[in-house]
Amino acid sequence: MDMFVIRGGRRLAGAVAVSGSKNAALPILAATLAVDGSCLLHNVPDLADIRTLAELLGTLQVEVRRTRTGAMQIVHHGDSACVADYELVRKMRAGISVLGPLLGRRGRACVSLPGGCNIGHRPIDLHLKGLAALGAEIRIERGYVIAEADRLHGADIYLGGPCGSTVTGTCNVMTAAVFAEGTTTIEAAACEPEVVDLGQFLISAGARISGLGTPTLRIEGVDRLSGCEHTVIPDRIEAATLMIAGAITRSSVEITHVEPAQLTAVIEKLREIGVGIECRGDALAVDGSGSLTAAECIALPHPALPTDIQAQLTALLSTAEGISIVTDKVFPDRFMHIAELARMGARVRREGASAIISGPARLSGAAVMASDLRASAALVLAGLAADGPSIVRRIYHLDRGYESLETKLRSLGADVQRTRDHADHIPLELADPLTPARPAAPHFATHPSRKKRPA
Repeated sequence: MDMFVIRGGRRLAGAVAVSGSKNAALPILAATLAVDGSCLLHNVPDLADIRTLAELLGTLQVEVRRTRTGAMQIVHHGDSACVADYELVRKMRAGISVLGPLLGRRGRACVSLPGGCNIGHRPIDLHLKGLAALGAEIRIERGYVIAEADRLHGADIYLGGPCGSTVTGTCNVMTAAVFAEGTTTIEAAACEPEVVDLGQFLISAGARISGLGTPTLRIEGVDRLSGCEHTVIPDRIEAATLMIAGAITRSSVEITHVEPAQLTAVIEKLREIGVGIECRGDALAVDGSGSLTAAECIALPHPALPTDIQAQLTALLSTAEGISIVTDKVFPDRFMHIAELARMGARVRREGASAIISGPARLSGAAVMASDLRASAALVLAGLAADGPSIVRRIYHLDRGYESLETKLRSLGADVQRTRDHADHIPLELADPLTPARPAAPHFATHPSRKKRPA
């Protein structure tokens, strides 16, 4: 098992490119199950979840391979397999994305209930409700969802839930509805850019879908989808994480290969906190050298602040002046990072679905444990800003969603090293906290350029 050793206190500089979107690539890869012929996908990141889904598709008679240029070639070798095994689906929630394509194309799907990050209860009842409305017979046996239908029929479907729209559920129902006889209307559909990207892929393959990016989707059924070529959108969550890396280290960096229109809420919130951001075509210039002040952040479905940057914002606001409140209305239990940030000196506590943060805190290096994908990113960010060395364990969570993050951070000047998780790799200051520490790095939260807010 790997871990990161981070020596914080360095300012970052330079430019770094964002990879393709994990959350777009996964449902698109799953949707290739529904396509006749081969597909060529560009800008697919090299991630643990992508490799796991490619392995899962292999068990379903679909070959996935990387070309010399880094694209992904997908080729079908049969349509008889319909069982998505527990041993693969349990590793990632996105495994449930094969349910809709299998049902729509092959008429039968047997898919294990999903695993993934431990960020709270995430039922799939809306997925099943939507597929049942299309005419599927659905039952759950021995931990598997079994869905069958001789022919799907268009329907009016409402996918709203207590925490908003369901992104993966919209993807599943939309892909199955492509093959339904007649017209399907999905109300309260997810509007996230990743859902739009899946829709654009399906349209390239011959689907007839309108309303992408709005809460109402209209789908006219077709008999088949044909092979196509598609380029996956940039990863807006990686882009936001790198922007916050510049801010938390009080640095000036440039993030390239982004779509700023997909980051409007993030950009405006960071500007409110005091981060300078300039849009330059497909690049964002981030200036974190000014004073950062407290803010109230609420994670909601798109186009609001995404839940996937809630933890990173919590880390950033721990270094800002004043009392901040971060609320997550998408996954109200997604706060396992708080205890680990507190180990690094953050003054943060949980109250219900909110984190209350008192800043600025003087972060210090510590050994911490990642609990999920975005929590691991928050701990890495805190390590970049902390005095002294930090260890972030269980970074296999990070590898599920960030492509070579340590390499990208090092290219900006950060001291981040990946190593095996062995006791002899622990910095002396962490192994024995009574050992005299090295000279402290400049503490960003009390940088001389900071101006106190009026009383």
